Amino acid sequence: MTPIGDRLRTIGLSATEAERKEALFARATNALAELQPGEPTVRLWVPGRIEFLGKHTDYAGGRSLLCAVERGFCVVAMPRADHHVLVRDALSGETVDGSLDSRTEGIAGHWGNYPLTVARRIGANFAPPLVGANVAFASDLPVAAGISSSSALVVASFLAFSEINRLAERPEYRQSIHDAEDLAEYLGAVENGLDFRMLRGERGVGTFGGSEDHTAILCARSNGLARYSFCPVRRERIVDLLVGHVFVVATSGVVAEKTGTALASYNRLAVLAREAAARWREKSGRDDATLGDALRATNGDVAPIVAALGRAGRDGSETAALEERVRQFATETEEIIPAATDALVSGKLSELGVLVDRSMQNAVTMLHNQIPETIFLARTAREMGAIAASAFGAGFGGSVWALVRRAAASDFAARLSAEYRSAFPDRIAAEVFVTRAGPPARTL
Repeated sequence: MTPIGDRLRTIGLSATEAERKEALFARATNALAELQPGEPTVRLWVPGRIEFLGKHTDYAGGRSLLCAVERGFCVVAMPRADHHVLVRDALSGETVDGSLDSRTEGIAGHWGNYPLTVARRIGANFAPPLVGANVAFASDLPVAAGISSSSALVVASFLAFSEINRLAERPEYRQSIHDAEDLAEYLGAVENGLDFRMLRGERGVGTFGGSEDHTAILCARSNGLARYSFCPVRRERIVDLLVGHVFVVATSGVVAEKTGTALASYNRLAVLAREAAARWREKSGRDDATLGDALRATNGDVAPIVAALGRAGRDGSETAALEERVRQFATETEEIIPAATDALVSGKLSELGVLVDRSMQNAVTMLHNQIPETIFLARTAREMGAIAASAFGAGFGGSVWALVRRAAASDFAARLSAEYRSAFPDRIAAEVFVTRAGPPARTL
């Protein structure tokens, strides 16, 4: 095993996955050499993530249970003599170019929008001089599958540019970013375009999301689940994953790309949460910024918040949608996640399964963000004996995780894949893989 492979094992990747990543780092290094001769000065591992629980809770001030996966981005970079950036996907050969400048424009609907959005925000938030970079990456994360490939690319791009420019030593950085949780919240703001403390916002990528993904990617724990609350990011506790258990992740093959109609559907859930919080503020006279703040003000009682929603439209449809959104949020963040944490700690597996089933059902009936494919995968995984199974991520496509015994994981994955292909033969892009709860992003 190469020094890179040894380092990946040291930070917490399994031997099998560390060996696989060696090949990806080699591809990325070769791609970088096409842009600029010499040895990379920066090497990064940046994983995807599983949202164990926490469906559309983070941006509304709720909580989530999270872990990283053993798939992600292998990134190499070198400084340039100017302020330009070139970012190359080593597997596709595509390259995007821009600069560390607030005038840099992204490409809507293209992966290059993410690193260029980061470059634009760095140009706006950090004073010259800034040194550009040549960056190459190779990723084994399924794209637009709900496993956070887009946010992982945001994190990877920032870490590469930051390492080369030593941004963590800048006064702008030190005044606003003090630890990994702060950095995760800042990168969430980079993606959604909002201000973060003294670092002013720029145009994001078009989503109204939060910082859950960035938090999982930067703050995960190997073989454990991290429970965080958001707005601001606060670590609540780390929960060891059940000994001898791993995740089987099944991608649906239905693209969960946050563009077009899917973007509008995703953003509507965020808009409903914000509107409900606004009506609560108007009715209560309080200044609670989020639904999470409102629930804390009512000691977790959802009734006063629902009562504040009022009526809109003859058929009450808008109010009905707002009430569904409030009740789903309150149930997920105040009931299901705390109870699931306790079930994990005490090893009450059947109770954990029931709680996750409830979360999944609420996504179907209240968030309305599930599709027949993800519903089928979660239900079938449970019927096959998974301790728990749920769709995760933004919804409207994406993936499902199933918690199973390590000894049976390979066979389980093969059977689940066969069942899915039989039921949905046209979903040829679907993939099923096994992963442990892996380490967070690391500079190697």
